[in-house]
Amino acid sequence: MKKYIFLLVFVTASTSLMAQKADSAKTNNSADSLLNSMNKDDKNAPVVIFKASRLVLSESSETVKKKNLNFLVIHRFGDFSGKNGGGQTFFGLDAVADVYLGLEYGLTDDLNIDIGRTTIGGLADLELKYALLHQTVNSSPLAITLIGEAGVRPYGSFTSTGDRFSYFAQAIFARKFSSDFSLQVAPSIVQNNTPIPPVPGSEQQFFALSAAGRLKVSKHMGIIVDYAHSFSSFRTGANGFSDPLGVGLEMITGGHVFTVNITNSRGIQEINYLSNTQSDYSRGQYRIGFTISRMFDFNHKQTYKGENN
Repeated sequence: MKKYIFLLVFVTASTSLMAQKADSAKTNNSADSLLNSMNKDDKNAPVVIFKASRLVLSESSETVKKKNLNFLVIHRFGDFSGKNGGGQTFFGLDAVADVYLGLEYGLTDDLNIDIGRTTIGGLADLELKYALLHQTVNSSPLAITLIGEAGVRPYGSFTSTGDRFSYFAQAIFARKFSSDFSLQVAPSIVQNNTPIPPVPGSEQQFFALSAAGRLKVSKHMGIIVDYAHSFSSFRTGANGFSDPLGVGLEMITGGHVFTVNITNSRGIQEINYLSNTQSDYSRGQYRIGFTISRMFDFNHKQTYKGENN
């Protein structure tokens, strides 16, 4: 399954690159498309790679601009089918797998401070997100964004206060290959002071790799595919674990970005779904979910970039 997913992403990216090369002699080539998404007077302005700061599973390389506040509501319903789904739960709509409420604020155009809370484990997180490098037409072929996060579980019984904490670090490498296709790859490290799940053999620290792509289908709509794999000797299929995989339809309406998706991941927060995804598509353990992103601009001068690109 994983091989076919990566092959699909590779073929799609390769096709886009070949199309770019073939159209280089035309007036409306891919460089022109990129320029149309930026200020036409500044070819070194950052390229808008994704339309929102959140995809299906992953955070994107995009940051919230200075003095902008992004309010997030992310919801996952119960199993669509299988023994816990079907008509008995109205295909999961009567059940709740996880809910996340979050705020993302732009301290500068490149630095965000984010807070949020998820239902699973009552995990509350504090995050810093920094755009280290932007993709531009003339000077940089890709964007690099860094994320550092600390999470705490304020409820439940733990031996010490330190056992309540988890940490997450990620580097996102992203590129907009054309006006229609964007791709990012993100290596991550997860550290759980109390292993998740808390059973023998569960490592406290492990490495993970995520990949996500967006294909534009209209000016205000795109299809997103989002996948993650945890490199862990414990988190294997033999032990009942699955790799998180989600597909979503993203819709942009003014200051809102709305995404409806299907994923096997119950958890929304990265620490949770990378540590403990045991739902499997083959058993009907996938669910409908949605993300609502609402931007508030306290500059009173700028327009949220997603509206006009």
